[in-house]
Amino acid sequence: MCISEETAAQMTTLKISDVTLSFGGLRALSKVSMTVQPGMITSIIGPNGAGKTSLLNCISGFYHPSVGRIEYNGHSLAHASPHQISMLGIARAFQNLELFRGMTVLDNLMLARHQKLRYNFLQAVFFWGKASREEAENRRYVEEVIDFMELEPYRKRTVGSLSYGIQKRVEVARALTLSPDLLLLDEPMAGMNIEEKEDMVRFVMDIRNERGTTVVLVEHDLGVVMDISDYLYVLDFGELIGAGRPEAVAKDEKVIDAYIGEN
Repeated sequence: MCISEETAAQMTTLKISDVTLSFGGLRALSKVSMTVQPGMITSIIGPNGAGKTSLLNCISGFYHPSVGRIEYNGHSLAHASPHQISMLGIARAFQNLELFRGMTVLDNLMLARHQKLRYNFLQAVFFWGKASREEAENRRYVEEVIDFMELEPYRKRTVGSLSYGIQKRVEVARALTLSPDLLLLDEPMAGMNIEEKEDMVRFVMDIRNERGTTVVLVEHDLGVVMDISDYLYVLDFGELIGAGRPEAVAKDEKVIDAYIGEN
């Protein structure tokens, strides 16, 4: 479900304009501007402390920029709450797992999906009509996500009993249960072994190709980023120092000095 460049140019999904984020005297982001086109995997890279997660926090409503604009399909996100942003079709998988470790995989995903419920209190008490239909539809959708993310063997196991790599996969599945148009992935491969990384790369590609979901990826593994990204933005000390196709960014001297040169 890739979208042509010509169509994407006419359908700007996410536009960030001159975003600055300050915490007292500390400036985490400085006049950052970028555009995320639909149907693409757009990656944000940079060394530790570059401001990558801070930028995702601004997009998802956990932080509000001190200056600048963030717009998604004509809606301003600069001062919106995480709940409001989620309702617009944006979901996020966190670097630090936001899962209930004592609950099963299925229960974690059903709980996340409850945001989509639209029945009232009385219907919930008696569990009839709309409530029953929506619960059945939500269960069907969650089961489809479990199948898509190949979590069937783990669906009845508690999250805390699973390996770290599988827990990261559940975290991505949790975000997918919200049926997002735009998915923010904050280092989904951090701490994984090679085999687990290969699986996650495949899932990220399938999320874009099969589900038609636009992906914004923050990831430290430069090899992965170069292989799967359509477009890259590079941050260093909160400033945008590079942008372009992977092959062009890889040759940028500023990027080499700031990011590749740190290894």
